[in-house]
Amino acid sequence: MTKHTTSQTQHSIAVPVAGLTIFAIASGYLMSLLPLSLTSFQISTGLANWLASIYYIGLLIGSMMIESVIRRIGHRVSFIGFLSLLALSVAIMPLFPSPEIWLLARFIAGMAVAGIFVVIESWLLIGDSKEERAKNLGLYMTALYGGTAIGQFGIGTIGAEGAMPFIAILALLIFATIPALLGKNAQPPCDTHHSLSIEQVLRLSKPAIIGCLVSGIVMGTIYGLMPLALKGTTANSEQIGVMMAATVLGGMVIQPIVSKLSCLMSKSLLMALACLIGVFAMGIFNLSDHYLTHAAMLALMGMSAFALYPIAITLACDELNANYIVSATQVMLFSYSVGSASGPMLAYQFMAEKAGLMDFFFLVLLATAIYMLLVSAKRKPSVLAS
Repeated sequence: MTKHTTSQTQHSIAVPVAGLTIFAIASGYLMSLLPLSLTSFQISTGLANWLASIYYIGLLIGSMMIESVIRRIGHRVSFIGFLSLLALSVAIMPLFPSPEIWLLARFIAGMAVAGIFVVIESWLLIGDSKEERAKNLGLYMTALYGGTAIGQFGIGTIGAEGAMPFIAILALLIFATIPALLGKNAQPPCDTHHSLSIEQVLRLSKPAIIGCLVSGIVMGTIYGLMPLALKGTTANSEQIGVMMAATVLGGMVIQPIVSKLSCLMSKSLLMALACLIGVFAMGIFNLSDHYLTHAAMLALMGMSAFALYPIAITLACDELNANYIVSATQVMLFSYSVGSASGPMLAYQFMAEKAGLMDFFFLVLLATAIYMLLVSAKRKPSVLAS
């Protein structure tokens, strides 16, 4: 009986991870493609920060609606539906290349991706122990960032001009639905999910909420403005793809380490250490003009930025009953989305300087590191919803 249950659990996990990996390849390529493709569609590059922000506003609004959808139709059908909605938003962009249509498409895409994230995160976090949840989330982040890293190479191989990149991304998104279409019995039961009350939400870990917020600020800026910032300092689009891939690969490599350490030490201290890695990386980046040094420092930056969210979300869910996981992941995604929507707009003010975006990351991560160090220094046991 135990062996059957374990096999069933592994099968259940395999379905969302397989679909997520393919989705991540498409999403990684799309995120880097959009700011670079504006010129080929005769759209001003000044729209880049608005495209990033409207996407994260969609993510923000979508994060407030997902729980009821999952409760009604389950994780598997929700995943297929949200992927299909994202595919539709991609399909209309090359067909109607105007700022208004692209902004609408990215808003819809944000809502769809909010659904994808909550479905996958809650699917993998419904476990019986902290260790199981940390392990599953580490697998989730590795698949997400590994796929995203592979997607960066689309810039150099398929390109960043015309309709072909969008067709390739659309094909990948359709392919990503196949594991969920085939795994009809893989989803967790959808009749055991409960919403957190306002009181329970307020009792969630503050460092966890701040960690998700800062993760959103940094990640939204990386995906929204980093390719454009690198375009001003890098010789060609292939090098931009390599440096974006280095950033994401750094985030992927750190995931197993984060998964292990999060069970062994204070998570607020772990977030402080992650931020300090980014502070160091951005300092060295600004002191050097060498391409390989920049790539190495962006890999360290990826380790820093991509570590924050999994640490924060496991901190938020540590003491929660499995029935509240969907609701908790929705709250954490909401915090992430607030940061993601505001990050590119705040960071765009730094873009006038050559390395201004790196200065922005330096300041945000330094402030967060100081906060997390103060929290871990006076850490007291917290009472969370159960």
